[in-house]
Amino acid sequence: MSTPAPKNTFEQIKKAKDLMMDEVRKSIIGQEECIHLVLASIFTHGHCLLVGVPGLAKTTMVKAIANAMALKFKRVQFTPDLMPSDITGTNIIHEETPGKRQFQFVEGPIFANIVLADEINRTPPKTQAALLEAMQERQVTVGNETRPLPSPFFVIATQNPIEQEGTYPLPEAQLDRFMFTIDIGYPTVQDEEEIYAFACAGAAAEQKAALTAKNVTDIQAAIGHVAISRYVISYVAKIVRATRPGTPEAPAFVKKTVEWGAGPRAGLYLIQGAKAFAAMEGRPYVSCEDIRRVAIPVMKHRISTNFAAQMEGVDSVKIVQKLLQTIEEPKVPKYEQSAEVTP
Repeated sequence: MSTPAPKNTFEQIKKAKDLMMDEVRKSIIGQEECIHLVLASIFTHGHCLLVGVPGLAKTTMVKAIANAMALKFKRVQFTPDLMPSDITGTNIIHEETPGKRQFQFVEGPIFANIVLADEINRTPPKTQAALLEAMQERQVTVGNETRPLPSPFFVIATQNPIEQEGTYPLPEAQLDRFMFTIDIGYPTVQDEEEIYAFACAGAAAEQKAALTAKNVTDIQAAIGHVAISRYVISYVAKIVRATRPGTPEAPAFVKKTVEWGAGPRAGLYLIQGAKAFAAMEGRPYVSCEDIRRVAIPVMKHRISTNFAAQMEGVDSVKIVQKLLQTIEEPKVPKYEQSAEVTP
């Protein structure tokens, strides 16, 4: 068991998160839970997918988060004619002296700390797949040479709803690389009025970098020390296993509506996301409420519904919501502060 981090470490993470939010609010009004989820993903080495109709400031949100960090940021606009080499980079023939030529590698936009894959489902699967190795291995292979990507490295992708024209569904293997799928909804009445007033007020306040690359890596290391009891781990396992229609733990409504359920990676991301939220609130331990908070963004793209569910208008979000209502928390007093913990 590793040594627990000092308690004030988590208070410092909370302060860092608050500073980040103050800077992001200079450009974005509302959507605070979505911003918290993006930060939780970044603080746990994860990638996230933002889903929403055009015009909801998905790209602006990512830019605002990037501007609040002193990290190298690149944006890639995905289009139907985008090629894999446009993302990873390519070897070109370079003539150093007359008659002497050699290949020279020109880095693509993937060589950055934060990569915004804008409208990722506007490009065919072959180009989407160019991100797979980068997201999983933090490296790219061009020709016969494998090159490491900068550290820290995150992919934040935006996606239009799949029902719109000119979109391609993301392959399941690539969807599974995303820690969270975050739905960006329409603003509230009050937020929408503030957006219009903000736009009419003229120039926005200039954003400043609240975190450096070292701050981010330090936070990532500290979140690994957030404690989670075996009882909360058991709660996670029950939720994940209940999504699989072929297991005894699956309730009847799952057996009826689910084609296939979530794998162990979903449980790992539930724990990592819950640890991030605990740390961002200044707590050194995970509660079941933290697990529920990240359950939908972690699970919704890892559950495939069948024809019966589609006929009844049941989607993966409704299934996760019903599971959270069905599965009981561990019956252990103060389990979240139990002495039996695992960092």
